[in-house]
Amino acid sequence: MIAVLGSINLDLVIRVPRFPMPGETLMGHQATTYAGGKGANQAVAAARLGADVHFFGKVGDDVFGDRLLTELAGNDVDVEAVERAIDCSSGLASIWVNDAGENAIALAAGANSLVDVGYFERYFEAICSADILLLQLEVPMETIAELLRRLPKGRPTVILDPAPAQDLSQLPLARIDILTPNEHELRQISGKESVEEGAFQLLDRGANNVICTLGEDGAIWFSSDGTMAHYSAPEVQVVDTTAAGDAFNGALAWALQTNSLEDAISRAVIAGALAATKPGAQMSLPDREAMRNFFSSQGA
Repeated sequence: MIAVLGSINLDLVIRVPRFPMPGETLMGHQATTYAGGKGANQAVAAARLGADVHFFGKVGDDVFGDRLLTELAGNDVDVEAVERAIDCSSGLASIWVNDAGENAIALAAGANSLVDVGYFERYFEAICSADILLLQLEVPMETIAELLRRLPKGRPTVILDPAPAQDLSQLPLARIDILTPNEHELRQISGKESVEEGAFQLLDRGANNVICTLGEDGAIWFSSDGTMAHYSAPEVQVVDTTAAGDAFNGALAWALQTNSLEDAISRAVIAGALAATKPGAQMSLPDREAMRNFFSSQGA
């Protein structure tokens, strides 16, 4: 079983010719809503590949919360532990996208900010029973830090996607089995321009494995035992890279249940690439059929 503790957001995307000036009302081209949040995206990514996924988090007592829970359950994610925060909105991201493809985002954490220590204490036994625990940083850092301190040694295997990039100094890095920053997050977290220098700094600080995702260049794995390996991404027709990183993390958790870390990284890189061939976030995440079709096309 895979446990995911993290964020659930509704994304409101408005396409505009340009960003409005303060005080200006600007007519947009189109408005679309999507289910999102890094935690929810990664849960759906793993579930679509066939994993048994249980989600831990909160939504508000609003219509957005109803939709977000329905979307998760519709993707076979167990939401029994997801609580409704009273008198609180669900997480909401307001995203403007201009004609140049640039975006500006305002994020209201809403119920995600209430995923506190008291919350995970109510479900601690269930979280500890998981084989894999997926975490991100769109819920309070204090919650993640305390959860990591209390987890038993060795189980579950912990994957932390350190996004959005933040200071990790309060986290017990030794209890994180795999850190999965992209190259920009790695630079922010480590203060190093070089991917190698940044990864080795995190390893020196206690991390066991660092997998830096590189977009179309795949990923590089750095291990505390000195292992370093590059995994190339397959060539695909890129349409939208939104949630490609979430596809990577969800697929990594799924594959780790039955494969070595080396093989799991290979599969995760493929899942991330396939997600970039479709628009949107959760709708772009590949399922088992998409993965099978890819391997068949490669003669594997």
